[in-house]
Amino acid sequence: MQEFDDMQDVAKRGINENWKKALMIGSFAAAAVLLLTGRRPAGFALAGIGLATVAAEHPEKFEQFWNSAPEYLEKGTRLVNGVGEFVERIAQQSEKFQAARERQGRPDYIS
Repeated sequence: MQEFDDMQDVAKRGINENWKKALMIGSFAAAAVLLLTGRRPAGFALAGIGLATVAAEHPEKFEQFWNSAPEYLEKGTRLVNGVGEFVERIAQQSEKFQAARERQGRPDYIS
């Protein structure tokens, strides 16, 4: 009988772990989709749910993440700034290219 109780305890712990992992992964995935499609408030809400689940389940990992968050934010800011500069350069090159085509008198079929 004790063996059956032990098996039930293992099964319950497995189910508990699975739904928590599913909640974390699902909320982060849905948050990413919502943020990419422009629904920022809902995306941030789901990301918060995922973070709360991580914090409740793995407090030591969450503390490590929290302590290194400024570094992640700095890297993210640098990446966004780099992408913005790259897009600006492409726009400048596009303007130069169109100006050159207009000087040559060729019709612009692109726009």
